[in-house]
Amino acid sequence: MSAATDRDEAHGSEHGHGSKKSYLVGFALSGILTFIPFWLVMAKPVGNPGLVAILIILFAVAQILVHTVCFLHVNTSGEGGWTLLAYVFTAVLLVITIAGSMWIMYHLNTNMMPGMMTGEVSTTP
Repeated sequence: MSAATDRDEAHGSEHGHGSKKSYLVGFALSGILTFIPFWLVMAKPVGNPGLVAILIILFAVAQILVHTVCFLHVNTSGEGGWTLLAYVFTAVLLVITIAGSMWIMYHLNTNMMPGMMTGEVSTTP
């Protein structure tokens, strides 16, 4: 056998590795999804910083999805379905970890120094 045939069989030639079109679409979407948050921060078209932060997070999630589909070729068919399941499991763990951390930090802030929030400071040593 030739070296190319061995490499194709070892690599799993039954799976598609994307086309030039999918890579170009992914590249264009990645550029757009990078430019828009940059523009939101630099031009300040939205006055509310909280809304800008939410929009940036949404654009980041969209960019993760674009990279996953266009460059990593994760889909719901065959082996890609198991990879997609692993991505979903990872996302669930991240949401649990982030939400739990935020909950813990909020309660630590309110319960550790309860007098500091209202301006009542104890003078006892």
